[in-house]
Amino acid sequence: MSRGSSLNSSRVAAAKGVPFSKSPVLAVRLPVWRSRVVLFVLFAAFAALAGRALWLQGLSTQFLQKQGEIRYARTIDLPATRGKITDRDGQVLASSLPVKAIWAIPDDLQNAPKDKLKELARLLEISDFELQKKLDSDRSFVYLKRQVEPEVAEQIAKLGLEGIQTRKEYKRYYPQGEVTTHVVGFTNVEDVGQESMELAQQKNLVGQPGSRRVIKDRLGRIVEDIQSVREPHDGKDLTLSIDSKIQYIAFTQVKDAVEKFHAKAGAAVVLDVHTGEVLALANWPTYNPNDRSKLTGEQLRNRVMTDTFEPGSSLKPFTVGLALDEKRITPHSMFDTGNGAMVIADHVIHDTHPHFVIDVQTIIQKSSNIGTSKIALGMPAQDMWEMFTKVGFGQQPKWGFPGAVAGRVRPYKSWRPVEQANMSFGQGISVSLIQLARAYMIFARDGDIIPLSFQKVHEAPHGTQVISPKTAAQMREMLEMVTQPGGSAVKAQVPGYRVGGKTGTAQKVVNGRYSQTKYIGNFVGMAPMTNPRFIIAVMIDEPGGPVHVGGDVAGPVFSALAANALRAKNVTPDSTLTHIIIPDKAAQEKM
Repeated sequence: MSRGSSLNSSRVAAAKGVPFSKSPVLAVRLPVWRSRVVLFVLFAAFAALAGRALWLQGLSTQFLQKQGEIRYARTIDLPATRGKITDRDGQVLASSLPVKAIWAIPDDLQNAPKDKLKELARLLEISDFELQKKLDSDRSFVYLKRQVEPEVAEQIAKLGLEGIQTRKEYKRYYPQGEVTTHVVGFTNVEDVGQESMELAQQKNLVGQPGSRRVIKDRLGRIVEDIQSVREPHDGKDLTLSIDSKIQYIAFTQVKDAVEKFHAKAGAAVVLDVHTGEVLALANWPTYNPNDRSKLTGEQLRNRVMTDTFEPGSSLKPFTVGLALDEKRITPHSMFDTGNGAMVIADHVIHDTHPHFVIDVQTIIQKSSNIGTSKIALGMPAQDMWEMFTKVGFGQQPKWGFPGAVAGRVRPYKSWRPVEQANMSFGQGISVSLIQLARAYMIFARDGDIIPLSFQKVHEAPHGTQVISPKTAAQMREMLEMVTQPGGSAVKAQVPGYRVGGKTGTAQKVVNGRYSQTKYIGNFVGMAPMTNPRFIIAVMIDEPGGPVHVGGDVAGPVFSALAANALRAKNVTPDSTLTHIIIPDKAAQEKM
């Protein structure tokens, strides 16, 4: 059929009333099920959208609200003020000052003016490179500097840099600086105690920080307070047993002695005989807790608490006191010390001078190693060991002070006779200076010993009896003889007061052998002898030059410290001595 015929046929069909869709050319040949599938898919999509809308608006309301709050609501920490530390009279030793932490949102500072960033680095006291390194961080929040002074923070705020924010925090300040640092300690940038009482009392001092909910805008500015979640509770104040006056005296005297004798280090501690309070604790070298940028390990060491040493002759009173208490000897019992040398097995024990036949009180006054050894060898080793442990040697201290060491006392079952003799005059045993000072309480008191306290005591503690009151009185008489003419510590005398104590000069152990050039000189004494108020222990480590014995290097420190402490506390003088009497060197026997 030709094209013209086809067109004619269509026109004829239209003219006869046949629908256009019935045209065989335009007829739809798709299956019916496909249209139904499309209809079903469209229905399912609308049902899913309805279900999702129901889920979001009905069942997920709390989740969505929470997500929304994340974008504009913040919880801000409210730091608590750390408690103050004061001395026994209320003088502030440590307090917290308000400062600012400067932090940034790096993304908001990408297009900041270069000149303002340079000024920011100057105010923060960091280099331009260091500042840029911090801002190049991929974190959304970065600290630029902590503990910035408020005046500097105000200058930074005036720069008007978007993305720079501040946060309130506190910085610890120590008014007495290096004088009290080994007692007080210090905190880190997070306000956490790191040393001494700041560390020991962290839980009480730190307090409980609070928080509040706020709404912030895009630039981090607070636009509305929502609620206070938790109120901050400031830390508790801490009152130490330290007396600032006596502490300063102890510090300056130790420092002067170390410099005078060209020593490696020095330390001193002052105890209250009646209460067990630590009135002073000083070390040299030391450091300034307000500026620890150049802090070294030597400066950080609290030698009073953490360093142990062989005490030497300052241990002799415990051997003699034990023998007196067991009634094995009397103060007037005689002992032959010979010409200054005694052989035990294959070892030789020496005295610095021949004393020949002397009584017990002269053994203490002249500090005879041989006399003390003979007294010790007349007693069971177990008795000596029990005496040492009762006064705290070799025992872990429980004074609440971090770093305090136990020292070393070997089990008595392993002692050979020569070792028992050596221990009687302070060799082969190690103690800390504060252990040694506390042990002397049995002589300063009526034979009992009480706990030590670094916090102010309001009630006198109960003691543990170690020796009888009679023995303690006898030992005080002997210890007073040590500081009188003829004794080994005449330089420890105090004008106006009767004092007593014992010197110690110990060779330091170097590479397993006793050094012939390195010594530790110490002196432990009490004052006034009529009614002892203070126990003072002094240690000078490695004094240089020919002067190294305890009576010469530590005795004068005791004298100056005791004199000032007694006057500071208005203790009534009990002696007519007006000046220190030092016999002629040729006649003066040294330990």
